[in-house]
Amino acid sequence: MTIKGIIFDLDGTLLYTLEDLKNSVNYALKSCNLKEITLEQTRNFVGNGIGKLIERAIENNQKKYLECLEIFKQHYKENSNITTKPYPMVIENLKRLKEKNIKLAILSNKIDSEVKKLSKLYFDNIFDISQGETAKFDKKPDPKSSEFIIKQFNLKKEEVIFVGDSEVDIQTAKNASIECLSVTWGYKDKDFLIKNGAVHIYENFKDLTDYIIENS
Repeated sequence: MTIKGIIFDLDGTLLYTLEDLKNSVNYALKSCNLKEITLEQTRNFVGNGIGKLIERAIENNQKKYLECLEIFKQHYKENSNITTKPYPMVIENLKRLKEKNIKLAILSNKIDSEVKKLSKLYFDNIFDISQGETAKFDKKPDPKSSEFIIKQFNLKKEEVIFVGDSEVDIQTAKNASIECLSVTWGYKDKDFLIKNGAVHIYENFKDLTDYIIENS
């Protein structure tokens, strides 16, 4: 396999975003007179988009769903970059991949406007495509958004890999018929990833990048 393109997950893979997500969820929950959630609960609730995040956070209070969702969206729009930061070794190794002319994309279940904002802020001119949740495609693990990116790359599926930190990313890659490289520094641990079908697992971004460059 010759790797010519990479699709990266964002939250838990490139950026640590958990505390900002938790704070915006709790702002919404508090505004709706509901019980707030912990950081660990937030870790377990993320991965399937903000709709599922709020649905899980409010538990059985479904009548509050739309109100909480809208409050969260507005708060997170204004507070998505308070404690958010790239993981160690991410920036310098993304630049290494860029220098090898490997095509790079972000694909996230986060709101598209936030994906583009954070991508520009932290990774300006590194990524060829930054794609979040839109009405055009179903969220991951649906494969259509990945397949669209591969077409935009003008590459074959066997030339593209997916890199992510969760079971959603593993399933997305499987559904799109591309290889997945899983990482352990994000929101799911190694045992969880293995139980959910992970085959290639990396514990730091440099080792991940070394492997990709060796196979590019």
